[in-house]
Amino acid sequence: MVLPKYTVPSLTLQEGADVAAVLQTRLDALNDLALTLKHIHWNVVGPHFIAVHEMLDPQVDAVRLMVDAIAERIATLGVAPVGTPGELVKNRTWEDYSIGRDSAIAHLGALDVVYVGVIEDHRKAAKDVEEIDDVTNDLLVGHLHELELFHWFVRAHLESAGGVLTTGNAQSEKTAARKASAKDTA
Repeated sequence: MVLPKYTVPSLTLQEGADVAAVLQTRLDALNDLALTLKHIHWNVVGPHFIAVHEMLDPQVDAVRLMVDAIAERIATLGVAPVGTPGELVKNRTWEDYSIGRDSAIAHLGALDVVYVGVIEDHRKAAKDVEEIDDVTNDLLVGHLHELELFHWFVRAHLESAGGVLTTGNAQSEKTAARKASAKDTA
């Protein structure tokens, strides 16, 4: 781990480096999420096309703003943020988004799984920095507010009136997409 050249006054160099390392994982995840959202935006088809297509652009824009805020926080901590595609792919712990051209409901089923993963990891990151850096914790908690809102928008398309998800407890994007599509055509 590279220690920062400097850090904010309330953090030691090691704390700044530790917080920056946590933030780098979120930078990678959110860059990936923005690209995934745009991929879905381009590849969604079917009767719900326009609703989903138009719902995703504001999410892409908001996630890109989150990426910028995280990169700037990393830089503020004295560490160089890394936003290159090669490093993102090398460092990620998840598989690439697996759905190509498909129905809006199939993509939303898969996106539900994506959002669950991003939100869970974001919560863990917020918890990991909670005792070290209030500013970073606040930044991540603010992002969680928006990410959870976007997740709700996705799930609203997948829930019955009784709150049952058409995707059930699917753990993979493909399984979630298949389950959501099956309910949509039933």
